[in-house]
Amino acid sequence: MIAVANQKGGVGKTTTTVNLAACLAEIGQRVLVVDLDPQANATTGLGIDPYSGAVSTYDVLLQNGSMSDSIVATQVDNLWVSPSTLDLAGAEIELVPAFSRERRLDSALCTVDGDFDYVFVDCPPSLGLLTVNALAAAREVMVPIQCEYYALEGLGQLMRNVDLVRSSLNRELEISLIVLVMFDGRTKLSAQVATEIRSYFGDKVCHQVIPRNIRLAEAPSFGAPVIVTHPNSRGALAYRELAKEVANGAFAGAG
Repeated sequence: MIAVANQKGGVGKTTTTVNLAACLAEIGQRVLVVDLDPQANATTGLGIDPYSGAVSTYDVLLQNGSMSDSIVATQVDNLWVSPSTLDLAGAEIELVPAFSRERRLDSALCTVDGDFDYVFVDCPPSLGLLTVNALAAAREVMVPIQCEYYALEGLGQLMRNVDLVRSSLNRELEISLIVLVMFDGRTKLSAQVATEIRSYFGDKVCHQVIPRNIRLAEAPSFGAPVIVTHPNSRGALAYRELAKEVANGAFAGAG
């Protein structure tokens, strides 16, 4: 149960969620993506229409909808998604007076416990109640960090919030994997940022880096992961290698 979080927007969080999940599914793991972002990018990136009227994560969190009823198959074998809708944009406010508001997702996911090898929760780029729900439900946090100048911006606050959730809601929670994304091997800056992050986080940083790749950027417009749209691209090959690293034990408690 892995929350994919970074309060900074535009860092490749959803790209990493969708493509890592698809690559793990490709090697035989049963994978669920839970889209908690009101922008529904993971939902559309996996080819699901967020306006279909189907049961969504909003219904699960606030309308007593069943998690199992919200789960739909994607075009990738072994990969399912619990989709988001724009209704989720109001959930931050609607959750405030709700009973057990921080544990709504945890309770819902308990009903499908054991059905999947990996559950990835794609968090919104903020630290509100939706992200708190993800952190309360997850065992581990994966943080994509772009290899750019402001890479570490906001990361300290995310780490403090993880500590708060660990102390009050979820003792098992830990930041277990840092994924370096948007790496440009032609620039010194990318290498410098990667070195700085590795020196700070040590073995939590994945060996495989994700390059800047136009095919990765194009894939969402086709409503499919890059291994479907451009299976031989540098982006697809990088996420396949990342999936192998994760499956071989990069996460202490996954698999």
